[in-house]
Amino acid sequence: MARFKVDIEYEGTRYSGWQAQKNARTVQGELIGSMRDVFQTDDFELYGSGRTDAGVHALNQVAHLDVRTQLAPHIMRQKINDNLPADVSVLKIEKTTPNFHARHDAIGRSYIYQISRRRTAFGKRFVWWIKDDLSFKKMQECSEIFLGMQDFRSFTADDPDEKSMKVLLENFDVKEDGELILIRIYGSHFLWKMVRQMIGVVAEVGRGKLSLKQVEQFLKTESDIPAKLTAPPSGLFLERAYYRGDKKPTALEPLLKIS
Repeated sequence: MARFKVDIEYEGTRYSGWQAQKNARTVQGELIGSMRDVFQTDDFELYGSGRTDAGVHALNQVAHLDVRTQLAPHIMRQKINDNLPADVSVLKIEKTTPNFHARHDAIGRSYIYQISRRRTAFGKRFVWWIKDDLSFKKMQECSEIFLGMQDFRSFTADDPDEKSMKVLLENFDVKEDGELILIRIYGSHFLWKMVRQMIGVVAEVGRGKLSLKQVEQFLKTESDIPAKLTAPPSGLFLERAYYRGDKKPTALEPLLKIS
């Protein structure tokens, strides 16, 4: 059985997240169904670099695939894509070492979030439209609070008794582009719902309804306020997972133009 590294993009709007589920449509489920037809067997395994929630998109989700096949990687990609719906696409398949692991070998991950300051007819599925006035400066100041190694137990639905709540965030960039506010977060890893809860808090600071001191306190004392402010999944994109030798993200550009 050979191991392959698979790069995948998807629009998450119609899916109940990445992870295969019995009674829900998922991205992994669509891929498994396509691969079952291509390889004519159930004897294979597809393992993602991490889960994305329902409605969240991915510019480059990485998975590893274990399968016995005589097909060349570019033929595998073509045949799998022929069976997939239009909102899921395999970007690349390449043979890798038997010990490569899509999740365990990732040394970092980045997410992009798009907030629109105006109603948009074309980008509704890819932004969070906030009608209130937002202070860009306050949002930038808030983002800096999250940098470094911090305890994010106030910013996740994960159980603190099950895993460590400490995460290293190296970058939290906030940028204006036309009517969009773009946010990119790069970290060692992310807890369940952590990114959307941080974005929700940053937006609330931008509205003037939360102070920077309150945000600092969320990182010192457990609070349920960030959970109540969770940003919608529509604006969130898993940008990519990073492995040894990969370059960190560079220029932050919008995924659509809203002027």
